[in-house]
Amino acid sequence: MSIKFVQCQNLAEIGEKASQLFIKQVKSDPNSVFILATGSSPLSTYKAIVQDYKINHTDWSKVVTFNLDEYIDLDKRYSNQSYRYFMHENLFWHINIKHTYFPTKELIGDKYQKLINQYHQVDLAILGVGNNGHIAFNEPGTPINTETHIVNLTLSSRQANARFFNDDIDSVPKAAITMGLKEILAAKKILLIASGSAKKIAINHLKRAKAFDSNWPITALINHDNVIVFTSNLDD
Repeated sequence: MSIKFVQCQNLAEIGEKASQLFIKQVKSDPNSVFILATGSSPLSTYKAIVQDYKINHTDWSKVVTFNLDEYIDLDKRYSNQSYRYFMHENLFWHINIKHTYFPTKELIGDKYQKLINQYHQVDLAILGVGNNGHIAFNEPGTPINTETHIVNLTLSSRQANARFFNDDIDSVPKAAITMGLKEILAAKKILLIASGSAKKIAINHLKRAKAFDSNWPITALINHDNVIVFTSNLDD
């Protein structure tokens, strides 16, 4: 296991540090391939990347990105809650990126990975973590060798996302498509962001883990040799 834990004061500091890893990678290899996450965890990172683009004009035109997950059967009233919309609103519309992909029903199994392989191995993946230890939508009980698949979302995950649906849990999709743990672990480097006391239990499970525990999918990261975990406010 090679996991580096970096404690930060807040998400803004995490965003500054995490964004520099992306920017450095893009400058060293304009054809870089990234796995991207949605949600509040990476938001400050994307904001910092956009700010760098405005000031330094870092060229993202040849970069290729693959998003971790997407809702299935999203109510049209909430189309602005799709992860595709989130990425465009918070990153893609603000930089000169051209090559972005999202998982779909047509890309389950090994097909999403085969699409990635048309480029090259993922250079950097950014992840958040759920209160129950899920990464992407790999919920507790997910085998470590899982590839892109459709998942029924747990009640806790749907409750966590209800705030984006006018606090109406019945409007939160019941299923999503997600990259599997196998594909995430294939990235050369992984960044994970955890902020707030609700994430402390999951992070503690990762710190104590000696082997993968499917009840806490985050523990899959102990099988990777290049992981950085940015944390803030876990004791709030």
